[in-house]
Amino acid sequence: MWGGVRAGRGLCALRPTAAVMKGPMQPSFAELFTPKLITILREDYGLRDLRVDAIAGLTVAIVALPLSMAIAIASGVGPDRGLYAAIIGGFIVSALGGSRFQIGGPAGAFIVLVLACVVQLGVEGLVLATFMSGFMLLAVGYLRRRSRTCWG
Repeated sequence: MWGGVRAGRGLCALRPTAAVMKGPMQPSFAELFTPKLITILREDYGLRDLRVDAIAGLTVAIVALPLSMAIAIASGVGPDRGLYAAIIGGFIVSALGGSRFQIGGPAGAFIVLVLACVVQLGVEGLVLATFMSGFMLLAVGYLRRRSRTCWG
């Protein structure tokens, strides 16, 4: 049912065949944009699952909070702004994310980009650039421009 790997394309060459793509199980528009949190709560999500997820969340927080503070300090702002960004961003990604196994947190490689943006545009410019990129991602997702991705 899945196509083979073509040279130089890696996993992007693993495309579903026409029989898979045109099957009767096509998700509706609302299902495509429903956050995973809502779909999980509709299923049999119990106390055991909550306990496992809480331990996983604490494990991620142990790494994410200090890293967010380090990115903030390296960007020339106070560590409190890094904490705010990590906590608020973590809740937003968790609430609106699209995968059970998605981890939303800081990446150390962004220090250079964040610092350059703060130096040129200030913190307000960084916030504006973040919102603009988020709106662009929403627009691309809304317009379903998947033809630009490897699964197009």
